[in-house]
Amino acid sequence: MKELFATVQKRCPPEAWSRGVALARSHAVTVESDEEDEVVARVRVMGGAVAPTVSLYPEELAWECDCQGPLDACEHVAAVIIAKRLGTIGSSQSRPVLYRLSRRRGGLFVERGVEEEGSFVPIEHSLEAIASGTFHGPLFDAKPADLEVDRALRGRFSGLLERGAIERVFRALAGSKHVSFDGTPVDVSGAPIVSPVLVEDAGEGFRLRMDEATGEPFVLHNGCLHPTKDPALSGREREELTRGRFFGPDEVATLAGEVLPSLKKRTAVDIRTHRLPKAAKSPPRLTFLLQRNGDQLYVLPRIRYAEPVPLRDFDAERRLQDELARRYGLALDCGQELSTEAAIEFVSDLEGVEVEGDGLEAFRLHGTLTPSVHVGDRSLGVDFEVPGRSADPKAVLRAWQEGLSRVALTTGGFARLPEDWLDRCGDHLADLLAARAEDGTLPAASMPDLTRLCAALEMPPPRQVEMETVGAIPRELEPRLRDYQRRGVEWLLVLRAGGLGALLADDMGLGKTVQALGALRGRSLVVAPTSVLANWISEARRFRPDLSLRLYHGADRRLDEAADLTVTSHALLRLDRDRLEAVSWDVVVLDESQAIRNPETDLARAAFSLRARFRVGLTGTPIENRPLDLWSQSHFLNPGFLGSREDFERRYLRPLERGEAEPLRRLRERIRPFVLRRLKAEVAPELPPRTEVTLRAQLSDRERAIYDAIRLAVRRDVVARLGEPGGVLTALVALLRLRQAACHPALVPGQTAESSSKTELLMDALGTATDEGHKSLVFSQWTRMLDLLETPLRARGIGFVRLDGSTRGRAAVVERFENDEDASVFLVSLKAGGTGLNLTAADHVFLFDPWWNPAVEEQAFDRAHRIGQDKPVFVHRLVAENTVEEKILTLQQDKQALAAMATGGTSSPITRDELLQLLE
Repeated sequence: MKELFATVQKRCPPEAWSRGVALARSHAVTVESDEEDEVVARVRVMGGAVAPTVSLYPEELAWECDCQGPLDACEHVAAVIIAKRLGTIGSSQSRPVLYRLSRRRGGLFVERGVEEEGSFVPIEHSLEAIASGTFHGPLFDAKPADLEVDRALRGRFSGLLERGAIERVFRALAGSKHVSFDGTPVDVSGAPIVSPVLVEDAGEGFRLRMDEATGEPFVLHNGCLHPTKDPALSGREREELTRGRFFGPDEVATLAGEVLPSLKKRTAVDIRTHRLPKAAKSPPRLTFLLQRNGDQLYVLPRIRYAEPVPLRDFDAERRLQDELARRYGLALDCGQELSTEAAIEFVSDLEGVEVEGDGLEAFRLHGTLTPSVHVGDRSLGVDFEVPGRSADPKAVLRAWQEGLSRVALTTGGFARLPEDWLDRCGDHLADLLAARAEDGTLPAASMPDLTRLCAALEMPPPRQVEMETVGAIPRELEPRLRDYQRRGVEWLLVLRAGGLGALLADDMGLGKTVQALGALRGRSLVVAPTSVLANWISEARRFRPDLSLRLYHGADRRLDEAADLTVTSHALLRLDRDRLEAVSWDVVVLDESQAIRNPETDLARAAFSLRARFRVGLTGTPIENRPLDLWSQSHFLNPGFLGSREDFERRYLRPLERGEAEPLRRLRERIRPFVLRRLKAEVAPELPPRTEVTLRAQLSDRERAIYDAIRLAVRRDVVARLGEPGGVLTALVALLRLRQAACHPALVPGQTAESSSKTELLMDALGTATDEGHKSLVFSQWTRMLDLLETPLRARGIGFVRLDGSTRGRAAVVERFENDEDASVFLVSLKAGGTGLNLTAADHVFLFDPWWNPAVEEQAFDRAHRIGQDKPVFVHRLVAENTVEEKILTLQQDKQALAAMATGGTSSPITRDELLQLLE
């Protein structure tokens, strides 16, 4: 609980934490259950009618609150964890809102209240008004359903319920255990019941009448209160049946042949007599009621007679039933839902059989569709038709992608798919329809796709839209570019001329900044991480002195309309979105564009909203977690090109996750014109070599005992919970504990240690490197681990500097490391220093705690191995033998199988089976 307290305090904003302290001290917290692995409590909020319920899970360092607030750790969670520590838990006595319902003349009477010392105390005002102190009333524990009842009562908190309010009240009380009716506990349901019309003996004739409950707005059925639903009767019929309508012996044919069939179509009929005669004998015939129900066909086999009041022929009926079972596999009077494919086959076999309903035409097969494609310069039209009917093109493609052979027509019925044509052209057409606007036009980025479709159809390609002048590389910059950088700038200029977005995804350290500067024209905006703003300003002044420059940053920031280049941060794009999107930029450059990999974030939405003639994304890792990262960046660069997010997930992401190769090939072909990805080994052979070394540490007996104890403790629980909600998170937490135990016992909660085997191994390596005059970078994911490394560094007299998320003046820290000979070691947290730093003074890189995503590690290594480095670089991975870290190295190799995904240099998400392997 102590660790959970610290976690909540860290995640809870200060103002919410303060409100939680006030609630805890006011004894607003009551505990409903307090187990070792789960604490459930409620928090009474001043002025709130409903007390939010909070669940704490100490072992998982997790919590839940049903307040629906925006905070992860809200004031209610804070109140419970603080009250547990302070011991200010209030009384846990539950006071639910009770409902007394009773039948009164004219309707249903309702009273609300609570039980106090064995007595019923009424609640005579709204729950919210009592909770806010506007009116006095008894204490209660309300739930959201009680507030819904409050609103349904519309200010009348006792008395007869209006008919229109009964169904709403019943829906709110469904499942409640605090409702009584006429003094007896009952269940409540919001599902209405249609009261039947009764057919009964009446002397020598028969009487039709409404059930005695009909007309009342509610009915008690099998111990459960239901609202009633009026039968579909005319006013005259209702009046007659309320009084009761008598049919004499001479009206039996009318009753059985006309009145009852008509009533059965509109309402329930309960026949409580066995004397209805059959007027005539006629042969029975088999009929089918066919009704369309969405994509399914409802089939109800029935037997019909020609005479209105027939004498049934049971032998003939049995023969028809046998034929029905043999030919169709159906049972008489038993409805069945058929899938689309089964319905089409069934309907095609119904020649000569009597059919009722709309199902026959709805599932009739009308031949094979004929495709027709119309291509314009920037437009696409497509039709799929059979004589007199057509199908929606998107529905055709969806059916084909799902492996179906038929598709629904827009005016009813089905048609066969042109499968050979779709196998040849379907993927191209699906890509284009996903990108096509409502008016039929296509984005410029879809022209290569349109050309491929025309080639598959053996049609002339669309007329190429003439581009504006490509433009030349700025003369101030051109002589200073390396050959590959010159080619990169020329590529950007070509895409700029065509109005096409560009993703420059060169390897880390190849100079993406200077290449982007070469493509700037007109009024330009650069959006970059805060840590590299200074670098952008420096590079712009160095390589593009012809541009007037403005840094949009700080409290007094303002946009300068006269500035050729405006540089701002990711954070300010989110905060000042309205101001930045109001400008029509000529060029927008988004540095570290993988930051918008999640399209639901505020940063991604702000980037999408920017207006620009030319958009550029810069990233060394275009895909960090999954191919959806690429969709989000493409949506920024070339809106609409890859279709909607849902379409991309359905047609690309899910097949890729299933291991299908063809969608990957097609995706790479489509994005190739707009993505430039070059590796250092390909275009910068002048870079010094990089040597990777694995340093292996052997755990001490105490370290091994701690590690094995954690592994045995967590594995059984992880295996049991991986299939449950939150199971993967549980596994990752367990994996975190094992990795920490492999690095240093002091990282494990409840353990202490002055050093570790890996720490000693690192210190020996750093001592050797320092003695030989080398500078070293040391990366760890945990700032706590950096804390533990400072002491042995001081003890050995090794000078160091440090950078993590709390560091202020990053530039000064980097400057000291690069230029101060006494600063031999740079301690860096992987999150704070994995991108945006140029640390070429270092030629040794140590990764203290490896992780499964090699793309993240590469970002760290490239802080030193980049343009400007003139010394061979040595990369050291520290690994504890016979631990999860060795398995991580193997997993990294497997992850490289997806390294060429779209543009290269990425990894796939970790799977359930891989998690289990790591925890073996």
